[in-house]
Amino acid sequence: MNILVIGASRGIGLELVRQYLEVGERVIATVRDDAALERLRVLGAVPLKLDVANPASISGLAWQLDGEKIDIAVYVAGVMSHGNALVPPTQPDFDLVMHTNVLGAMQAIPQVAPLVEAAQGSFAFISSDMGRLTGVASSHSWTYRASKAALNMAVAAARHDYPQAILVALSPGWVQTDMGGRDAPLTVHDSVVAMCGTLARLTPADSGRFFGIDGQPMAGW
Repeated sequence: MNILVIGASRGIGLELVRQYLEVGERVIATVRDDAALERLRVLGAVPLKLDVANPASISGLAWQLDGEKIDIAVYVAGVMSHGNALVPPTQPDFDLVMHTNVLGAMQAIPQVAPLVEAAQGSFAFISSDMGRLTGVASSHSWTYRASKAALNMAVAAARHDYPQAILVALSPGWVQTDMGGRDAPLTVHDSVVAMCGTLARLTPADSGRFFGIDGQPMAGW
């Protein structure tokens, strides 16, 4: 299979690259800097330079993928924002989070989804439990929460225009990454194993859904 990982510099994205390479898949992966490009080459992936927060950069993704058929694409790129509703977000913080987590994904969809349709494959977007509208415990990281809720809506809406592809949002769980912190209960390895299992079981009926780390669709999100 041909696998595309958008945002593979570290953490979940890099682990997706490793695990798919280990089982013999061909992996194309995007990163922002030269050091990460070299790391991907050493692993055996096909590296592409891309900054999803820069509209001019991500607008050129289609020509970098010209002629490809993608069996599984995963949009991993994302940034965290802290703060709560007692203080308004700054415009630079808001713009960075929304450009990376939402606009980048929305720009990637019309470029990548046709390639996924050509393989009748799946296009997944790494979301978060914090993007759910039910059971919100606090306003902590409210800009990040809003961005993931918006990402979920973008996926649910876009799937109607690409009926030959399966578009889903995935929760990675609370993971031991730079974003999740050391107290998180899940290792990066275990989170990726679980999400790869979910991706392997997807059917066309799942398109537009948001899946938890347990592989089950989220209810009332």
